Amino acid sequence: MFPGATIDREAASYVVVGAPLDATTTFQPGTRFGPDRIRRFSESSDDYDHRTDSRFTELGVHDAGDVHPWDDVEAYLDHLAAELRGITFDDAVPALLGGEHTVTYAGVEAVDPDVLVVFDAHLDLREDYAGNPWNHACVTRRALDVVDHAYVIGARTGSAAEWERAEADDVTVVPPENVGEWTRSVQNGDVLPGEDSSVYLSVDIDAADPGYAPGTGTMEPFGLSPRELRDAVRAVAPHADGVDVVEVNDRDDGQTAALAGKLLREFVFTHAHAATRRD
Repeated sequence: MFPGATIDREAASYVVVGAPLDATTTFQPGTRFGPDRIRRFSESSDDYDHRTDSRFTELGVHDAGDVHPWDDVEAYLDHLAAELRGITFDDAVPALLGGEHTVTYAGVEAVDPDVLVVFDAHLDLREDYAGNPWNHACVTRRALDVVDHAYVIGARTGSAAEWERAEADDVTVVPPENVGEWTRSVQNGDVLPGEDSSVYLSVDIDAADPGYAPGTGTMEPFGLSPRELRDAVRAVAPHADGVDVVEVNDRDDGQTAALAGKLLREFVFTHAHAATRRD
């Protein structure tokens, strides 16, 4: 169980779901261990958040456990999307723990947002990878079948074809050196759509520099600091109707999972605080 997730499913405002998919990782596998690892390395987090003057245990978080995958990735994503859609029908926010980045497509399908904001070292805009359109390297491309626009924040690598696709009007790429400016623009209301539009937030943990988060499948240097990621998550959270944290594996001493869990908690604290202020 995610630490601090104490509320019954029926009364929940946020529902954590693990998606331990590890089918298409292309370098270091291990994302099947991601959900449990994030839960475990979040156990030391304090309940009280000084910034929002709130307690995680009072914010209506429920952990629904894992939706275990099988060999047919596309069928699994359909099933996972149905499970997450039930959460949205109950007016709760799905919080997905990956698992490889492919699971983000199920979150996007369930929430059906106008905009995807994804923190990622990679563009993930391939039409297919090794002939597989459901490879984790294709997830943002697949999400563009659902959303009107994708912001890829912290991207610093991709194929020539991906960079060409990123020049289209429905994609905005923000390189690491510009993320602070982008975060301030979101906070000022200059970037994301208004209250009538929906946003889905995906955090691929490899957006962080591997010096901070080495426990991920495809490490890419020159990335974001934890503080930059935290600030950006805080900026997007009030706009989001769904969130995931993905691509955590078991190939470090827990620092990557600790960062992932902390970012999810920052999302919940900020989202709940913003909702209270609107009310």
